[in-house]
Amino acid sequence: MTTTLKVINIGLQTFAESIRAQGVEVVDVDFRPSPYDAPRLSFTKTGIDIEAANAEAVRRIASGKAVLVGLGIARDVVPGMREKMILHAGPPIGWDRMCGPVRGAVIGACLYEGWAQSPDEASQLAASGALTFEPCHHHHAVGPMAGVVSPSMPVWIIENAAREANSRAFCTLNEGLGKVLRFGAFAPEVIAKLKWMETVLYPALDQAVRSIDGGIDIKNLIAQALYMGDECHNRNKAGTSLFLRTIAPALARTCDDRETIARIIAFIDSNDHFFLNLSMPAAKALTEPAEAIPGSTIVTTMARNGTDFGIRIAGMPGKWFTAPAGQVKGLYFPGFSEADANPDMGDSTITETAGFGGMAMAGAPAIVKFVGGVPQDAIDATLEMYDICASEHDTFLIPALNFRGAPLGIDVRRVVETGIAPRLNTGIAHKEPGIGQVGAGLLRAPMDCFVQAFEIVRNW
Repeated sequence: MTTTLKVINIGLQTFAESIRAQGVEVVDVDFRPSPYDAPRLSFTKTGIDIEAANAEAVRRIASGKAVLVGLGIARDVVPGMREKMILHAGPPIGWDRMCGPVRGAVIGACLYEGWAQSPDEASQLAASGALTFEPCHHHHAVGPMAGVVSPSMPVWIIENAAREANSRAFCTLNEGLGKVLRFGAFAPEVIAKLKWMETVLYPALDQAVRSIDGGIDIKNLIAQALYMGDECHNRNKAGTSLFLRTIAPALARTCDDRETIARIIAFIDSNDHFFLNLSMPAAKALTEPAEAIPGSTIVTTMARNGTDFGIRIAGMPGKWFTAPAGQVKGLYFPGFSEADANPDMGDSTITETAGFGGMAMAGAPAIVKFVGGVPQDAIDATLEMYDICASEHDTFLIPALNFRGAPLGIDVRRVVETGIAPRLNTGIAHKEPGIGQVGAGLLRAPMDCFVQAFEIVRNW
């Protein structure tokens, strides 16, 4: 009796090549052992069941609600916000270590607030110690790229009314792409746009949102957008369109000035990333209830400030684990190259933490155009992320994977055990202040953050 031999080859390609040379069918499995000493941890030394703690963390994230209830001025609604305070993306950092685009955004905020009359004066003020710099994440807020929030800026207010949450998250409004504050630009036209957003866009949107009974379910819009080719981090075309369809009737009913309505609709319509500043605080509102669960190794925060990349985990919500921010592999606007690029920055990786963004790239194949890839690359990226996550989302589903739930709950243990770091997609800012966006691309989170956290976890 003869049977056809089929071989599964795990690891070294040379084995597969020698078997194929003998006419045997070989299936290759791309596997590399983790280079880190990572014993499987099931219980803490104090007897806490880590798997059970993680199951509770992802349950809270997945079952949360994220509803837009209105807007407000940062000084009035963001907890702990005060005068001469500037919030920024990523882990804590001072002026002396800030990268160029974050410094540029701080300069712009000083000009916008009227604290300084020129960029040089703003730089001197920032270096003098007269300003307080704190992470957005320390104030239930998030900020894309530089993430700068100053007291007069309008912010979205997202509520998570789930039983374990009853909390709010905040984010500024998206200015668009290119030469904008979040990418470190501070030219007069940048400040003028911010003032228009404060005096015209904000009050009109606030009135419209508050007129909608029950607010706007942003979690539901994210789920719909994932069906339509977005991953709601670097691709927000569908999310922005869905939001515009939702808000337009309310704008028409609550705003008496037809020209203002037309300008607002045109502004949102021309800015495909407008929804990003809604998906981010939604993700923040969804992940916060998972914090402070004893024994949980689920990542609740990933954030970068252009100098450092930091993570926080559910079992130690106040502790940052940091490593140098990575360089983005991407495509650049004409006239710019990798030599112009600042390292990775922004709080927008909260989307990956909440189970979309880079976790859902399989549903947004257009993302891989950032690096000249093909749709299969996006599918492969999501499939790999299942290996480092504790669960799958029951609401954020991916049509390309037969409506499988997106990977949810990045587990520090699994990251270190497999040696697989989370995949991210992001914009690229020029390394010098004042210039703005120069491209977009993909990268992985630095492993050192996760290794540091694992070393603490193994001694719990």
